[in-house]
Amino acid sequence: MLETAIVGTGPYGLSIAAHFRRLGIPYRIFGRTMDSWLSHMPKGMMLKSDGFASNIYDPDAQFTLKQFCAERGITYADMGSPVRLETFSDYGLAFRDRMVPDLEEKLVTSVDSGPEGYLLGLDTGETVTAKRVILAVGITHFGHIPANLQHLPCEFLSHSFQHSDPQSFRGRSVAIIGAGSSAIDLAGLLHEAGAEVQLVARDTTLKFHEKMPMDKPRSLWQQVRSPLSGLGPGLSSRFFANFPNLFHYLPEGYRLETVRTFLGPAGGWFAKEKVVGKVPLALGFSATNAEILDKRVCLHLRAEDGRERKINVEHVIAATGYKVDLKQLTFLSSGLRTKVRSAGGSPVLSSSFESSVPGLYFTGLAAANSFGPVMRFAFGAGYTAGHLTEEIAKSTLRGRAWSTVSEVHPVKGS
Repeated sequence: MLETAIVGTGPYGLSIAAHFRRLGIPYRIFGRTMDSWLSHMPKGMMLKSDGFASNIYDPDAQFTLKQFCAERGITYADMGSPVRLETFSDYGLAFRDRMVPDLEEKLVTSVDSGPEGYLLGLDTGETVTAKRVILAVGITHFGHIPANLQHLPCEFLSHSFQHSDPQSFRGRSVAIIGAGSSAIDLAGLLHEAGAEVQLVARDTTLKFHEKMPMDKPRSLWQQVRSPLSGLGPGLSSRFFANFPNLFHYLPEGYRLETVRTFLGPAGGWFAKEKVVGKVPLALGFSATNAEILDKRVCLHLRAEDGRERKINVEHVIAATGYKVDLKQLTFLSSGLRTKVRSAGGSPVLSSSFESSVPGLYFTGLAAANSFGPVMRFAFGAGYTAGHLTEEIAKSTLRGRAWSTVSEVHPVKGS
């Protein structure tokens, strides 16, 4: 029986596998490498995270994004120079080739409990048995569409994660709903591609993160009052980025509210010039209803002060974020899903990322309510891989074997 199956091959799955491989922990990893980034994000997009916070993690930091860019002759800066989506995706593929060469480009179609562990069905027809399963499935399972739009047929409504090629909307009229980076980035890219795009948001103003001026040294007071972190400047950001282990022990209600509200909708500083003054904005409006008229979507909008407005377009894109809901993980058997204790739709996890079902682990966005907002970003993969590897190693390499491995190859990032 396989010791561990890792399901998902984005930054979290790759980082965990690289740590396992370094310590000789038996595993198999399944999935299409960097699929969320390659197939579900628009070409031309820039990452909101700075370069130093956009790594995929091996235990010895032998292959960082900075090193990858140096090898390929790609412009890079720890801060102040946005990372292109294509650069990060190519980095993920190169990381796979160098650090996780045993990755299997197979999709897991089912996971169910078995007599001695778990049964995994693959799209190849193969069945795998494993003592434990680590889910690193990313965000695309959790795309959220407002209830008052869900009745629209798929040819008139989609979620932002379904679009990787802005050129497919050239010459078409589109309304994008949302005020976060997905909405703002997509609006700018569709406009550049020749679409007739409008951006609808209930916020009365669009927010953009500020560019950190790296050409000016920060005073000691600035460093103390607003320290830098993988989630941006500020004391709260520093705490959430660096201490997910402490966040785990905060009261549940506080954790859920913090994850819901921290780092609210905002675009990257580099996206402002692509949208403001170029893309028509309907700010302060919420979509209350939608209907199909003459093969177009008529969006009914309403402002808080009661003003109403209608927008008539060919297609609506809901860039309305992601909400973890275990029901969306349809490859998990219904019996298994119902056994997982949850809060706010997310699994309740132990300090080692294990759910209430022994041997079933969740990472990434699904772990945010337990470990904090950092799990919504690639930066959280560093802590996750280091800490999870140490916990799994303790149970698979017991006694003296674990002590010897720890002395020779100390686990980093935990």
